[in-house]
Amino acid sequence: MAGDTTRTTNDAGSHQVLTFTLGEETYGVDILRVQEIRGYSTVTRIPQAPAHVLGVLNLRGSIVPIVDLRMRFSLAQAEYTPLTVIIVLSVESPVGRRDFGVVVDGVSDVIDVAAADIKPAPELGEHVSTEFIEGLAAVSGRMVMLLDIDTLIGGDVTGLAPPVAAA
Repeated sequence: MAGDTTRTTNDAGSHQVLTFTLGEETYGVDILRVQEIRGYSTVTRIPQAPAHVLGVLNLRGSIVPIVDLRMRFSLAQAEYTPLTVIIVLSVESPVGRRDFGVVVDGVSDVIDVAAADIKPAPELGEHVSTEFIEGLAAVSGRMVMLLDIDTLIGGDVTGLAPPVAAA
């Protein structure tokens, strides 16, 4: 099943999503892409990296680039707290599968999202980029932005990490 990027589905046509927060907003990523969730720890900075690339961490012998999603989304910077976490994700890029860490304010939970409940991202004009939003879903009275992590991270910092060896 290596290299398979299909979603976890059940009989109702839904898939599981890990939700997390940035400020007051809730975002979600496909649970199959999540490799690990860990508390925030200091990273090693990389000279001349984009501002939202905080640096790299050594995770069990693998060098993993760490991206601050608040900075990537041009949101107000927040203080890192004990609730701040790094979600390590498997990202498909033009040069293969790589692991990246994303810094988020906190992890919420894993939810089932019915495919029928996912609405397309709105068109907001040429100056607002939404290609990294897979869709929007209303879950338990809140709007969840489902992220296309490959588009968001994969094409952005592909040169910063070596490919992950096939299992």
